[in-house]
Amino acid sequence: MKTPRIRAMQPEDREAVVQLLGASDPWTTLGYTAADWDRVFCPIPQGRDSYVAEFDGRVAGIAVVRQKFLLGDYLELLGVAGWARQQGIGSQLLVHIEQLVFGRTKNLFACVSDFNVDARKFYKKMGYQEIGPMPNLLTPGKAEIFLRKTLGPTRT
Repeated sequence: MKTPRIRAMQPEDREAVVQLLGASDPWTTLGYTAADWDRVFCPIPQGRDSYVAEFDGRVAGIAVVRQKFLLGDYLELLGVAGWARQQGIGSQLLVHIEQLVFGRTKNLFACVSDFNVDARKFYKKMGYQEIGPMPNLLTPGKAEIFLRKTLGPTRT
C-alpha cells in the first residue's frame, strides 16, 4: 500500500481542498457546497492547524484541528476525496493528527453525522467512543454524534 505524504496545508492547496469537500458526503447531504467551503478556506482556516494528505501528487485528504477545546483538542474536519477512499488515507491522516494532539493533551474530540454509517464505523475502529447526539446542530432533522478518544483523565 502506498503511503500518503501528510503536511501542513498551504494556500496553494485551497482550490483542491474546496473541490474535495464540495463533492463529498456527508457535506453534500448536509447541503454544503463548494461556495461554503470557499468561505471557510480563505486561504486556510484561521486559528486552526490544517493538514493535507498528498497521494499520487494530488491532495487526497484534509484535517483541521482546533487546539484547546474542553480538556483536549477538537478535530473540526476530516475528509478524504472520493477517488482516494478505501486506501488507508483517512486512517493515516487521523493517526498523524492523534500523534500531534496526544503529544500535548489527553483528549481528542470529533463529531460525525448520525446518518454517516461508514464514518461512524471508521471512528469506532480507530478507538473513538460515541458520547452522544446533538440534534439539529448543522441541519434540521439530523444529529451530529459527539466523539472522544482519550489517553485517560486529565488529573490522576
